[in-house]
Amino acid sequence: MINNYKNKVLCIVAHPDDEALGVGGTLIKHAAQGDIVNIIILSEGEDAKSKNNKKNPHRKSNALKWANIASCNLYALYDFPDQRLDAIPQLDIVKNLEKAIEDLKPNIIYIHHPGDINRDHQIAAQVALAAVRPMSYHMIRAEIRAFETPSSTDQGPMIEPYIFKPNFYVSIDKFWKKKIDGLDVYSSEIKKAPHPRSILSIKSLAIKRGAESGFKMAEAFFIVKKIWD
Repeated sequence: MINNYKNKVLCIVAHPDDEALGVGGTLIKHAAQGDIVNIIILSEGEDAKSKNNKKNPHRKSNALKWANIASCNLYALYDFPDQRLDAIPQLDIVKNLEKAIEDLKPNIIYIHHPGDINRDHQIAAQVALAAVRPMSYHMIRAEIRAFETPSSTDQGPMIEPYIFKPNFYVSIDKFWKKKIDGLDVYSSEIKKAPHPRSILSIKSLAIKRGAESGFKMAEAFFIVKKIWD
């Protein structure tokens, strides 16, 4: 029997480009198989750059363009301050996410690795987990998957709680070209090798995760929570 059920996927990230770098191939794959994919971005992500000439004034339009390329929907791009999410009462962010989650009713949610060295990523993961806590009023029963972000997850010390320990892999070799094409939208964030955000390093990571799982190329996750109702 053919299963025509479409997953409702939600990806919650701190900044524009996190969705493309960390989980882009998987989101593209979800959309290609007919799943509904929504993206929430908490901050425009440029405030922390000290020199105006280094700031990208097109981050919002870039995020929208990437979503269009990936056949995803940019549900919201909030204006919480870049690299100062810890200055905002977390309840304010949680309430925004709770409302969005109640409206979207996702059954799969992608979040940052809670141990990322980037503080905004940590907070984005924490508020996402708070918004889907089991006893929250909307009672969303979603599988939660944490992803790695090049230049953030890999830059922490190899001790707990920073270590990323994947236990779920998604083959993306058929979607690799589209992932790379999508990264052109964020070309100002791509660096020269051996930087973790270089195309060479991103490809090397995909090959490494593929080697770990028996695929040609893969993105890796760890499942934070999975329930069977």
